[in-house]
Amino acid sequence: MVARGRLTADGIESAALALIEAEGVDGFSFRGLSKHLACEPMSLYHHYPSKAALMEALVDRVMGELRAPQPAGPWRERLTQMAHDFRAMAWRRPAFFQFLALHRLNTAGGLRWLDGALAAFREAGLDEEAAARLFRVFGYYITGSALDETSGYGRGPSAVNPPDAAEIARLYPAVAAAAPWFAPNQMDTTFDMGLDLLLDGVAARLRA
Repeated sequence: MVARGRLTADGIESAALALIEAEGVDGFSFRGLSKHLACEPMSLYHHYPSKAALMEALVDRVMGELRAPQPAGPWRERLTQMAHDFRAMAWRRPAFFQFLALHRLNTAGGLRWLDGALAAFREAGLDEEAAARLFRVFGYYITGSALDETSGYGRGPSAVNPPDAAEIARLYPAVAAAAPWFAPNQMDTTFDMGLDLLLDGVAARLRA
């Protein structure tokens, strides 16, 4: 067993994130974490009063790993950086991202990131309402795409007896023609295309 005095918040959080990535977020528990750390479950409660408190700390830690939004500079460059950083974070921690994507970003790390994104929209020249609404659209895109890429459609359940490639080509020619562009090696290009379209729309609104 690990003596309680040797446990640290940093060590517990690092172990928790590693365990979640190895075994999934749904089955994560204090009991499993204590076994992983070779300590008594009660030792963890001296650092975190509940599993919810630990998960909140993990959200703050992971969001805090993102680069601080640039305080100045072209709005489009700032938002592009934030989008790519957020996506990279999801790819580093795909299992934990399933939890983070639905958690309110109301921790210190989350609020810092939100504030930077909203500031970029405001400093582009948008009023408060437009900045808030366009930020939500931005959030829908980067969160949805990250979920889809890391744990969504391509990794979800499949039909028991799906049609083979020849049958798809015969009956569903549009699906067959699109298949090469759905491949994993096309994700970066597709993400960048979508992000450019979104930010082009922001730029068009500013011009108008």
